[in-house]
This record gives sequence, structure tokens and C-alpha cells, in this order.
Amino acid sequence: MIVEMRIYHCAPTRLPALLDRFSNITLGFFDKYGIKQIGFWTTLAGPSNHSLTYLLQWESLAEREQKWNAFQADADWIAKRAATEAERPIVERIENQLLTPTAFSAMR
Repeated sequence: MIVEMRIYHCAPTRLPALLDRFSNITLGFFDKYGIKQIGFWTTLAGPSNHSLTYLLQWESLAEREQKWNAFQADADWIAKRAATEAERPIVERIENQLLTPTAFSAMR
């Protein structure tokens, strides 16, 4: 199993727009492409409260490449994402890490 951790750093005041986009648009595309989410979090305390962190579960790098690339290339997704940013951008930058569990991890 591989866990992908993605952190979306939003422009000031744009976190609600990102949460709305995930809730009402993005998760439908995740379902369409079989992308499994582990969970989503906003930052309660830390360097910034303008971020969304989420984890995805993959069986292999090949699965991730196939499903993520198909999702990213979906013309309907591209159009809907662009519409949510028509007035101004939502995300300033994205951090991404692919993680593998240790032998002593509760999640393997």
C-alpha cells in the first residue's frame, strides 16, 4: 500500500471555495476513477489555517499513475475546476508526498 499526502495551500480567504469544490465536484471525479480517499483535514493550529491536507490510498505506483492521470485529463473536470477559479485562483501551491508504511505501522 502507498499513501499519498497532498497539502493544498490556498490563497487568503479561498479555503471555503476549495472545500466546496472538493465536496461538490472533486469527490465525484474521485469516485468515477476509483480514487480512494483516507481522509481530509483542515489545519486547526499550525503555520497557516489556509490549507487542506488529504490522504489517498493506492495499491501501487502504477495504479496511481493510471487513475490520477485519467482524472487530471478528464475534460469535464478541467472545465469545472476552471469555472471555480474564474474570478481568481484558489490554490497557491500544492505539496505532495508518496508514503510507504513501516513494518510497525498500524496501517499497512
